[in-house]
Amino acid sequence: MIKKMVLITIKGYQKTISPDHGVMSRFWGNWCRFTPTCSEYTYQAIEKYGIIIGINKGVWRICRCNPWNKNCGWDPVE
Repeated sequence: MIKKMVLITIKGYQKTISPDHGVMSRFWGNWCRFTPTCSEYTYQAIEKYGIIIGINKGVWRICRCNPWNKNCGWDPVE
């Protein structure tokens, strides 16, 4: 039940205020350095590993998504 609510919240974020998925993406384009985007990565991680590990993986991914990280590109949930 909690897992489903978190996933719905992520989808709501993506459809509304996300600079990569939402309404603002029409104006700003793609912001995320990685594919899939950080929110989609977190969504997939929660589906695959559950809420605790999935959120931890998502937070770690968001921490790596910065201008000082030289890595970018394809980074699937493993």
